[in-house]
Amino acid sequence: MAEVKLLRLSLSPFSRRVEWALKIKGVEYELIEEDFRNKSTLLLESNPIHKKIPVLIHNGKPICESMVIIEYIDETFEGPPILPKDPYDRAIARFWAKFLDETCWPVMEKAMSGKGEESDKAKEECGELIKILENELKDKFFFVGDKFGFADIAANMITYWMEIVEEASGDVFITSEKFPIYCAWRDKYINSSQVKEHLPPRDPILAYFKDHFQTAAAASAPQKTPLT
Repeated sequence: MAEVKLLRLSLSPFSRRVEWALKIKGVEYELIEEDFRNKSTLLLESNPIHKKIPVLIHNGKPICESMVIIEYIDETFEGPPILPKDPYDRAIARFWAKFLDETCWPVMEKAMSGKGEESDKAKEECGELIKILENELKDKFFFVGDKFGFADIAANMITYWMEIVEEASGDVFITSEKFPIYCAWRDKYINSSQVKEHLPPRDPILAYFKDHFQTAAAASAPQKTPLT
């Protein structure tokens, strides 16, 4: 049997994505919980460039970055496909996953953790990005096709985690009044039976981020949200 290990943080959306993919494929794996304040030698040796989780170790070989790992899992193991078979649909799925990770999340994070003018500007930009998502999702639930896949897994961060982090910060700026289509889709996503089983309990995440924001406020300085 192939040896599969996952270095993770239990509260991290990036780690949960990989677990989601492993469960879709029915892969047995060993979980190794990391501490971002005291990273293990195994993590530092497995991901010497970024020194972040998640890291999948398959037969002693490490693979890093959540969406890269998911593609590897999809290509390596038998089971239901995560990326579409059609080349065009695969490209579209990769596009939206990249958009969520590299465009949406950094802006949302800055909107929550920034201060003053920086935060206000980020919130305006965040609103424009959400309008793009609303236009894409107004007539559908999945990003590509008729079942959860690659881009939908990537959306776990801007839905479940984002809503919790907003509450923890005390600054909820993504509301149904401003963004009715997006919030309706987000609520449907979070409460879908296909998603709920892959989400961690809400309370520990909320407590973790409340502590983070209180610590940041006491230090009177913005801090990047620690998720990796």
